[in-house]
Amino acid sequence: MNSDFLEALNDLEKEKGIEKEILLEAIEAALISAYRRDYGGSANNVRVEIDRLSGDVRVYSRKTVVEEVEDANTEISLEQAREIDLAHGINDVIEREVTPKEFGRIAAQTAKQVVVQRIREAERSILYEEFADREGDILTGIVQRHQGRSVVIDLGKAEGILAPMEQMPNETYRQNERLKVYIVQVNKTTKGPQIILSRTHPGLLKRIFELEVPEIHDGTVEVKGIAREAGFRSKMAVSSRDENVDAVGSCVGPRGMRVQSAVSELKGEKVDIVKFDPEPSQYIANALSPAKVLAVQLDEETRVARVVVPDRQLSLAIGKEGQNARLAAKLTGWKIDIRSESQVLAAEGGGNHEEETGAPEDVCGLPADETQAGADQNSQDTGGGNSH
Repeated sequence: MNSDFLEALNDLEKEKGIEKEILLEAIEAALISAYRRDYGGSANNVRVEIDRLSGDVRVYSRKTVVEEVEDANTEISLEQAREIDLAHGINDVIEREVTPKEFGRIAAQTAKQVVVQRIREAERSILYEEFADREGDILTGIVQRHQGRSVVIDLGKAEGILAPMEQMPNETYRQNERLKVYIVQVNKTTKGPQIILSRTHPGLLKRIFELEVPEIHDGTVEVKGIAREAGFRSKMAVSSRDENVDAVGSCVGPRGMRVQSAVSELKGEKVDIVKFDPEPSQYIANALSPAKVLAVQLDEETRVARVVVPDRQLSLAIGKEGQNARLAAKLTGWKIDIRSESQVLAAEGGGNHEEETGAPEDVCGLPADETQAGADQNSQDTGGGNSH
């Protein structure tokens, strides 16, 4: 090794951000192991030094001065020590250069291995830090290959994994297809960062709207909540910090272009944009859009909202297989019990209206986490409101 080698280390420090001194210390430690392997001795009695100016490598043997030598590799007698220097005494450590003639070749090979390894470690660390800072962000990737049921996505500098649970049920991922993905988690491994991606995370919907809606990006419009059944339907509650800006209208965009762009990116997933309201009853009414709500009664203790809708809006409020009511419940955090106007009147009058109209008994009580049996009554749940 020579001064050219040191200049190369200087260049590495600038390009890769690896400190030159750290590399030199690592090379010295590796050279100790190389010397022990080829020439014997132990790590405790050998010191390797690389001259920081010339690049010359020297090996020094270190021995402790003792009265009686038991291990010639690590000890030297007092008599021999005083032949070197009369000032030496018991327990002193004497260093003597023992650099082998062929050690320069070994040093060069070892240095190369250490530098290459450290470069790889540094690149992995830099790559990890870069993607770790982007957890919760959205990226555009290219479908690289299928790995079992998982899909490997090329993110440019690294690859991410789209696990089966993070894939949308209505999507087929074809090689070289471009798509937006959400970074759920970044783990540090010996082979580089492990990047977990998602197409089902609610954050993906939020990030897509941030890209499509300038008012969300600059903070004028705030996303208050998202309830999502990936691939089928989502509800997103928004509010405006500026009374002159319509939050829902901003997200829908002129002729619905903004929301349609999001729907297109999500392969046809319907998106309802609803207005957030600090008053729970009004928020629940908004969340059940596109259905119209006549009244909302809240039970604070059980967090159950009893909602009354017009007779013709009952199936629309519940949605296909209870989807509209289920998403509204997830969005607001309230259990929602939906009844039609005639059912409420019949209950108040003590009559048996349900038997006369043939309405199913369980239509009146829809928990937030259960699918309403018999709820699909050919609902046209895309009519009215801001559903796309």
